[in-house]
Amino acid sequence: MNAIDELAKKIKLVIFDVDGVLTDGGLYFTEDGAEFKRFNSLDGQGIKMLKNNSVEVAVITALDSMAVARRMENLGITYFYQGQADKTAAFNDLLQKLNMNADEIAYMGDDVIDLPVMTKVGFSIAVANAHDVLKQRADLITEKPGGHGAVREVCDLILKAQGKFEAAMHKVGS
Repeated sequence: MNAIDELAKKIKLVIFDVDGVLTDGGLYFTEDGAEFKRFNSLDGQGIKMLKNNSVEVAVITALDSMAVARRMENLGITYFYQGQADKTAAFNDLLQKLNMNADEIAYMGDDVIDLPVMTKVGFSIAVANAHDVLKQRADLITEKPGGHGAVREVCDLILKAQGKFEAAMHKVGS
């Protein structure tokens, strides 16, 4: 087992950023100015697989968005924090609510706003198209960019490291 698998094996909670991680980070607007976001269905299935295999999921984002709130509801995300300019407060709330140690938590981000939490967790992950500052400090850089399967890549990696991947895939196919 390599060093990344050793980190992933201990994870009980994965925290994801939204823009640039669960989405491609693009800003999309209709002609009347309404914003919309693009999510990847593979990422969503990966999140559901984590939750179905005893790995909790949380989302912390700096923005407030009804589209994101709807997607989180659809995915069954209980721990969803919007409007978090300082993501450390939400992180500390999660530590207390879930009674976990920081080394049991993974965080996946793409920009410098994610750095304060990334430096506190046991497994820090940057998407392939993340800012260089995050890449320099991340334990893992995904092969795929944010919004294009990077989240699923990490979900699969964690499930494999924990010996749960084959069972998770079998459940999906049945």
